[in-house]
Amino acid sequence: MALVALIFDVDGTLADTERNGHRVAYNYAFRSFGLGWEWDPDLYGALLAVHGGKERLHYYVQKYRPEFRQTVDLDGFIEDMHAVKTRRFIEIVRRAGLPVRTGIRRLLSEARDAGLRLAIATTTSRQNVDALLETSVDPGAVKWFATIAAEEDADQKKPAPDVYQEVLQRMEIQPHEALAFEDSRNGLLSAIGAGIRTVVTVNPYTQYEDFSGAILVLDHLGEPDQAFRVLSAQVPISGYSNVDVALLRYLEAHT
Repeated sequence: MALVALIFDVDGTLADTERNGHRVAYNYAFRSFGLGWEWDPDLYGALLAVHGGKERLHYYVQKYRPEFRQTVDLDGFIEDMHAVKTRRFIEIVRRAGLPVRTGIRRLLSEARDAGLRLAIATTTSRQNVDALLETSVDPGAVKWFATIAAEEDADQKKPAPDVYQEVLQRMEIQPHEALAFEDSRNGLLSAIGAGIRTVVTVNPYTQYEDFSGAILVLDHLGEPDQAFRVLSAQVPISGYSNVDVALLRYLEAHT
């Protein structure tokens, strides 16, 4: 059956949100609560192995601040801290914007013109998604997507397949009718766990992860004047320099 839908992760896939977005917002929240915690870029990169903001905070306290969890109602404290962090992230996005990754705007536009349906499967909050789409992609970009499944919509975070299964159910499509776009191993495992073939575009935080199972791994999606670099591919893709609808239909037919 022909390709029907493209499903995108958000953080690190649609836009470079982590180092100068989420990380900065977490550190603001720590200061707001009078804590001497600081997530530098290297530590934050290690913490990205845990998907979901509240889950990441729980993991950090358990591993790096075990003495702290004895002094507070940790679940309530993290809930409050994460709310502050989310508000700050949205302020960062709306004030300065965060850059979309190479090729994203072009591919979204080409896919819509070709009649492909778009969706989002992410473990970030819906508030974050809306702010990022409206500010960094296009003021009307939220309406481009047939469905947006976010943190609130999945019982288990990536690498569990829940959020992708939710998208498939909402769109009433089968896994083989979609392609997913991810940037991390946990995201890849989530998508292929739902039976969806996946294209990975790495970033500095994820470039050395294991992407076995991806049909294509690139440094970015490319532009006509900025060719992608192929890191691995299940089928030959010579003759292509950027991810367009023609390449996606080729991948759908040959993987």
